Amino acid sequence: MSRLIVVSNRVAPVDETKPTSGGLAVAVLAALKRSGGIWFGWSGDVSEVPGEVVHKVRSGRLTYATFDLSTRDHEEYYNGFANSTLWPLFHYRLDLANFSRRNYAGYRRVNAYFARKLVDLIEPDDLIWVHDYHLFPMAEELRRAGVANRIGFFLHTPLPPLELLLALPEHQELMRSFFAYDLVGFQTEADRRSLLDYAIQEAGGEMAGDTVFRALGRTASAEVHPIGVDTDNIERAAASAAAARYGARMRTSLGGRRLIVGVDRLDYSKGLPERFAAFGHLLGAYPANRNRVSLMQIATPTRAGVPEYEEIRRALETLAGHINGEFADFDWVPIRYLNKSFARRTLFGLLRTAQVGLITPLRDGMNLVAMEYVASQPPTDPGVLVLSRFAGAAHSVPGAVIVNPYDAEGVAEAIQLSLDMPREERVERWQAGMEALRRNDVSRWREIFVSRLAEAPFA
Repeated sequence: MSRLIVVSNRVAPVDETKPTSGGLAVAVLAALKRSGGIWFGWSGDVSEVPGEVVHKVRSGRLTYATFDLSTRDHEEYYNGFANSTLWPLFHYRLDLANFSRRNYAGYRRVNAYFARKLVDLIEPDDLIWVHDYHLFPMAEELRRAGVANRIGFFLHTPLPPLELLLALPEHQELMRSFFAYDLVGFQTEADRRSLLDYAIQEAGGEMAGDTVFRALGRTASAEVHPIGVDTDNIERAAASAAAARYGARMRTSLGGRRLIVGVDRLDYSKGLPERFAAFGHLLGAYPANRNRVSLMQIATPTRAGVPEYEEIRRALETLAGHINGEFADFDWVPIRYLNKSFARRTLFGLLRTAQVGLITPLRDGMNLVAMEYVASQPPTDPGVLVLSRFAGAAHSVPGAVIVNPYDAEGVAEAIQLSLDMPREERVERWQAGMEALRRNDVSRWREIFVSRLAEAPFA
């Protein structure tokens, strides 16, 4: 049986007792725990002179293989091109994208560094699965080093349309990197179409089947493989956490009021100011909710020191203060804004307590919190998921109330609809969502992608 090597920017063992990890880390760990193999990538440590040694830690069938980055590499590759250029561009925020040749050179340099570190760990029958926008050039660098193994890639973020991709000065080199993979996986059909539009219209390629395309002398397959969550484990953890001390504290603090919950990284792509504005409109347009409904927004800190993130944090604090100042009572605060992380088990208990899950990103590759909210709900009296149409999850979680996050009045109406929804309809919507989550959980996602990669004829 072929061994699986997963390559991601960051390797971070997930501990249920520690603060929530990102969706990619959670999904990758769940997949690898079942299959075994190697998880390879950056350790998260930065130093002026990083060591050349790859550190290996064995945990059951899984080996963590990590290395450090230099301060310069971290600044140019991670903070620079990956998160100041690709992240805003891929989330349709061209106005926030910083185009720098120096950062792009650092991005290519670090991808070549990743490849050099990985080559010595690869065995002839290994399947290599590269993840996310930090590592587009990995397959190209591995091919240059003589690696003939099957190499797959999965993009967790959106891939914007051709017109936006062309704004990237290095788009030809970057997009050519896709063509060195045997299989490229996307969250949605729109993302896959963006790659094919580039390959055919810009690179002069052609389709050679339903998923196979040829461009620049290379052949690859582009497929949709939407990611899932560990549905059964979330369901059990949520029920346990809701019955524990923390869940009891939460219910006591609400004093019989209803709860709307949002959980996001603190990022401009998540639509948090728009969400606060919609909740404020709910309290103004539907005054019966005053002193009866609270919004708890958990915004996990991210990318400290980046000006755009400091700005959105200040904006949220200002908005929460304004709404609370206008509507609060001596025993009720409309918005509970928490700029901190929670252990995953605790988070699932909070999700289970909420009558409405409010997940309204302006653009998101998938959004696993939307799935976690559904999986956390009590079967006999579930809450309602209010979900942005611009999240990939809108295509994967039936039963959600779909909204346009830019329409504050429309989101407020959807929240009110959800609060008023009869139990019978809530149960029907929840059952539809859970059926989809169980059918396409994280294990299924891994199994399908890896099996498709193993069958790829191009290596």
